[in-house]
Amino acid sequence: MSTELNRSAATTRCAAIDLGASSCRVLVAACDGDRISLEETARFETPLVRDPGGYACWDLEVIEAHIRDGLRSAQRVAPLASVGVDSWAVDFVLLDGASRKTAPAVSYRDPRTQAAMADALARMPASEIYRRTGIQFQPFNTLYQLVATAAREPDWIARARRLVLLPDYFHLRLCGVVANEYTNATTTQLWNLAADDWDDELLALAGISRALVDRPVEPGTTLGELTGGAATKVIAPATHDTASSVAAIPLEGDGEIFLSSGTWSLMGLESRAPLASDAARRCNVTNEGGVERRYRVLKNIMGLWILERIRRDLGDVGHAALVDAAGAAAPWRSLIDPDDPRFFHPASMVDAVQGFCADTGQPGPDSPGALARAVFDSLALSYRTVAGELARLRGRPVSRIHIVGGGSQNRLLNQLAADACEVPVLAGPVETSALGNACVQLVGLGVLPSLDAARAMIRRSYPVETYAPAAAVPEDALRRFSAFRAAPRVATA
Repeated sequence: MSTELNRSAATTRCAAIDLGASSCRVLVAACDGDRISLEETARFETPLVRDPGGYACWDLEVIEAHIRDGLRSAQRVAPLASVGVDSWAVDFVLLDGASRKTAPAVSYRDPRTQAAMADALARMPASEIYRRTGIQFQPFNTLYQLVATAAREPDWIARARRLVLLPDYFHLRLCGVVANEYTNATTTQLWNLAADDWDDELLALAGISRALVDRPVEPGTTLGELTGGAATKVIAPATHDTASSVAAIPLEGDGEIFLSSGTWSLMGLESRAPLASDAARRCNVTNEGGVERRYRVLKNIMGLWILERIRRDLGDVGHAALVDAAGAAAPWRSLIDPDDPRFFHPASMVDAVQGFCADTGQPGPDSPGALARAVFDSLALSYRTVAGELARLRGRPVSRIHIVGGGSQNRLLNQLAADACEVPVLAGPVETSALGNACVQLVGLGVLPSLDAARAMIRRSYPVETYAPAAAVPEDALRRFSAFRAAPRVATA
């Protein structure tokens, strides 16, 4: 990430507010029309608190205060042409008629949805929900969060006049305009692919009416002006962080797939049409809306969240030290299924990993390096599995994988991915969510003509590193991992 901004008069500057479920950033992008650079003005841990009802909730007021601090720091350097917010998907805020929140913003990691998906599927079959939405089934999808809310806190919905996802809420706070944005709306499992609109029957299943949502705006839409911001525009980027990330990946070639590697690993391909067949449903592949209506056909894999929780359990051991220790540990010795529900939010991630190994007759990781190596080896095999599914759905082999996000800095995991998937891996850039956010703003401002032009500029601005397959995965490891994926999974703790 560049630490210097081009301060020429011809440079356009915009602020990309990139909210993650673990940490958040405010970054200033500087674009001279040929290249783009980023400078971070704020970074903070995403605050999660317990409300009086015991729910795990996002502290919106603290997040907003940090955002405003970051924007003030950015404006002290030079004026901003625009600002825009992206974040993780599915979590929402309910508003009253005066655009004030009527309930806390409950986190997708709160266990309230454990029974909600089964409740919803008892009223509408999974095949029908998937036919309408093309969205993979996750217990924390907005649909099931709303089902849980309607069952447990009906007054929250009764008082609501609007529903917005998190980036929509912060846009409201920044400029006073309430709007839903397209890329994030498609993640809710309430959006009908064929109708290109909210699905009334799914809204009813969720316990809300169409009156609570608007026709979404497209990425790049100017919503208003920053309150007190000296004519700074508030522009909706691709507000789902993965949509912003994919927008910034300099994809080349029809056989290339992407992997956005961070708290979650999101692996997929870009398509002009959704892939929502029965075969896709059986693979639990999701079809999310992207910039310029390019679908993100992808699958969620539990990502480096597992490693971050292990680091916490071990007393916040340094990330680089843990990766080095993993590199020295025995490979393919202990494997896990990263998508097993026990790894979603356990009291102890170390205990969860060791318990999985005990349950599957494997030696338990007995050192920090062995724990990390178990995670990296298992993620690489997850990538191999999903890459194979995507190739079969598209009917063409994968030629290479482009890894972006914070995980693209992990050289060990990049090499393991190349080895496991048996194709070259390209790594970088790192801050693709912020870059994509900024580039969509620049298109909205008229500085860039299109997504393709933005990707070409990113390709000029940020080098990538190539990893060629170097070592085969042992057959025993492949067999063990396949057996985990085929076995019934334990209930979430």
